[in-house]
Amino acid sequence: MKVAFVLVKCELGQVEKVANQIIEIDGISEVHSVTGPWDLLVKAYAPAYEAFGDLIPGKVQKVPGVRDTETLLAFRAFGAAD
Repeated sequence: MKVAFVLVKCELGQVEKVANQIIEIDGISEVHSVTGPWDLLVKAYAPAYEAFGDLIPGKVQKVPGVRDTETLLAFRAFGAAD
């Protein structure tokens, strides 16, 4: 499985609502509220990197209240169990 982290900016006052909707999407394993310029950090899994092309713009970005996203593809996990 491939992993991506998605940084999400939400409309004002919509963080909890957006987080609760994103966690219900197939392929999303974790949603964290974070400090800084982004509101949420989302961990996503897909069988291939190409599948993120459907998951992120096709599902995550279509959640009402999502204002902006930035996707980081993970190539290697250090110290993680295989």
